[in-house]
Amino acid sequence: MFDEIGFKLPIFEMGLKGYLFGKKALDFAKAADEISKKYEVTIIFDPQFVDIPLIAKETESILIFAQHMDFMEIGRGVGKILPEALKEAGAIGSILNHAEHRVELNHIFNSIRRADEVGLVTLVCTDSPQEAAAVAKLNPNIILSEPPALIESGTSVAKVLKNFIYEAIKNVKEINPKIIIGSGAGVKDADDIKEIISMGVELTGSTSAILKSADPIKTLEEMVDSMKKAWLKLH
Repeated sequence: MFDEIGFKLPIFEMGLKGYLFGKKALDFAKAADEISKKYEVTIIFDPQFVDIPLIAKETESILIFAQHMDFMEIGRGVGKILPEALKEAGAIGSILNHAEHRVELNHIFNSIRRADEVGLVTLVCTDSPQEAAAVAKLNPNIILSEPPALIESGTSVAKVLKNFIYEAIKNVKEINPKIIIGSGAGVKDADDIKEIISMGVELTGSTSAILKSADPIKTLEEMVDSMKKAWLKLH
């Protein structure tokens, strides 16, 4: 676990997937940066790979993560994502094993090892509390456990699978209490954010509900505001 970056909790994870890129991604990143400053909430921001350098240069508070990383060494590896290149581009970390880009446990293990060598933070997605426990033994920085069937469904995990969240928290913290534990999927509004945070997670977020809304910046701000209030009430 690369632990030279002190994370201020709670954390809002905002992935762009393939919805925004280029100038629109930069404009949205700048808005997210201001929201992060205003509410003093950490925002992990995951743009397209090609947009990382510009967004990292033009923002101050959001934490830029890559949407994926490979464990290749410097040298041969056409089409692979080199950890050193991500670091130099301005990313501070990478997502691994998202439901839309699943990899084997061996890939997760070796990617965490390479990230630690280079000085990158790892956020590993898991699809069950059991997988969260297995990944916790590999010592990533963050585990985001969410049921894939609910991603972009509009039905929050906190509404229909409360035990999923509680079990994921328990499984991870029993193995390594230093790992930041998050959960999500199906988050559609500020009330969903409030409910998930009140259950004890340290990270949650949303993508499609924000970017498909009539006013994405307003929606993001409402969610971040709700997160901060729920966190302060709980802690």
